[in-house]
Amino acid sequence: MFNLEEELKKLPDQPGVYIMHDKKDAIIYIGKAVSLTKRVHQYFQASHNEGLKKAQMVRQIARFEYIVTDTELEALVLECNLIKEHRPKYNTMLRDDKTYPYIKVTLGEAFPRVLFARRLKKDKSRYFGPYTSAGAVKDIIDLLNKLYGLRTCSRILPRDTGKERPCLNYHIKQCYAPCQGFISEEEYAGRIERAVRFLNGDYAGIRRELEEKMAAASAKLQFEKAAEYRDLLNSVNQIAQKQKITDANDEDRDVIGIAKDGEDAVAQVFFIRGGKLIGREHFYMSIASEDTNAQILTAFVKQYYAGTPFIPKRIMLPCPVEEKDVMEEWLSGRRGQRAYIKIPQKGMKEKLVELACKNARLVLSQDKEKLKREEGRTIGAMKEIGALLGLSGIVRVEAFDISNISGYQSVGSMVVYEKGKPCRSDYRKFRLKTVLGPDDYASMREVLSRRFLHGQEEKEELKEKGIEDTYGSFSKFPDLIMMDGGKGQVNIALQVLEELGLNIPVCGMVKDDNHRTRGLYYQNTEIPIRRDSAGFQLITRIQDEAHRFAIEYHRSLRGKGQVHSVLDDIPGIGPSRRKALMVRYASLDEIRAAGIKELAETPSMNLQAAKAVFEYFHPVEEEANL
Repeated sequence: MFNLEEELKKLPDQPGVYIMHDKKDAIIYIGKAVSLTKRVHQYFQASHNEGLKKAQMVRQIARFEYIVTDTELEALVLECNLIKEHRPKYNTMLRDDKTYPYIKVTLGEAFPRVLFARRLKKDKSRYFGPYTSAGAVKDIIDLLNKLYGLRTCSRILPRDTGKERPCLNYHIKQCYAPCQGFISEEEYAGRIERAVRFLNGDYAGIRRELEEKMAAASAKLQFEKAAEYRDLLNSVNQIAQKQKITDANDEDRDVIGIAKDGEDAVAQVFFIRGGKLIGREHFYMSIASEDTNAQILTAFVKQYYAGTPFIPKRIMLPCPVEEKDVMEEWLSGRRGQRAYIKIPQKGMKEKLVELACKNARLVLSQDKEKLKREEGRTIGAMKEIGALLGLSGIVRVEAFDISNISGYQSVGSMVVYEKGKPCRSDYRKFRLKTVLGPDDYASMREVLSRRFLHGQEEKEELKEKGIEDTYGSFSKFPDLIMMDGGKGQVNIALQVLEELGLNIPVCGMVKDDNHRTRGLYYQNTEIPIRRDSAGFQLITRIQDEAHRFAIEYHRSLRGKGQVHSVLDDIPGIGPSRRKALMVRYASLDEIRAAGIKELAETPSMNLQAAKAVFEYFHPVEEEANL
């Protein structure tokens, strides 16, 4: 049996990689650390906050394991490899798993070929790329073979010279048949040299050559031949026109820009080779909404360059990444030469980075299909729920939940969804003040009463100020209330609304014996929902979010220590006054029943402290905001 506290004590103060597993033993997160003991302990500290995504992940951890390394660099390499292999749910992940095409010139052969390649190998060949389109690579190879009459066969030359008949390419005049000895190595090498110049971006010589051939064919009235050269010239011009960005410095570099929106991000990469932009590519990423640009870029650089065989000399980014020195060392090791991460601040380089970011934003905004799916998942799901309940125009939904451990520090949560998406700025959390013990119904009554009473008061204040069209933090009421539970919880909500004179539909999110959502309870009827529907999935997300938010708040409160009293929550009541009250009164009920004057007569207390205690147990409604 995995004992979390014991295993945390065993963690070494050394660099390494930690691997988090859920109860099904699936790997859900992989991370690296300079100090395993410090980093892993952070996840289980109540005061530690890395956002909603990490908090959700921590709740699912059933066990963890770790691998110690000698250096932080080794930990980074191992982390990249493990993430690529296991693709954990809670790591920021590239959604694209692409292998980029290259053009390979087999210079190690007597009669080299120009080939399509997916991997760079340590051989005598020369590689060009990576290119973003396999189709474009094949077009370029086909163009070069036609221009220079290069061989495409796999014969080993000169060993196999003359052993077989020449292929069809010779007969249609697209190959000079080195397999038959019809062209010398020197002449063939000259053609390969011109092909290499073309791949390096030298198009002027090829244009001039084709124009001369086209003119000569026309002069001889060989119009079909002239048309063929014309078509080849058009192909060269099309390729040349794509090289719109040039740099006087002919070194290789990648320019990366990012854009994010909610839980989606796009990274755009410009590939600059020999000072020319040879292509670009974008990558979708799944992120947490609270992830910073630095965190997104760090995850992208790790995963992308762990998977691509070509590392340029410079990688230009819009903002710094985390652990820059270690990542540069890792990239240099993969490249075999020094690699640099740069954040340009001015000039053409800064404009290139901004252009990459602009393209990333464009891709994100124009992804209509994705937006359509998202609309079905959110607005469409909300409409589906409304149809099940016979309600229309549902925009805002509020869901409530209670969390406690045997009544200790009971708390309530209110989460808000608008148009099917969480509206986190409107989330509210409540610390229970009038309920002792594990009484969920009474606790829910208090939470709902405080929420809607405060909302009514806020509306009145806004009305008095003549700004009743404006909404405060509580005055915006929901179109539907969703309770975490069935008949009992729904009835409590209806009673509270009736007492306050409010008419808001209320339904319960009913769970089965395995604590999984099975349907909605509405107007004394349980309504089943198809588990594969968008509405069902939205209900599950709302229910889980309300529960998560309550649990997270409860954990943060009880994390202060095991020795705790409700009195500790009262402003101005420290250890000495708490002790004095506990000596004089036998229970919290007696303290609650005491008046201000009586409380002030307690040793160590004064009138101000007595008022604070009395107001705590007889509250003027107030909320605990985010």
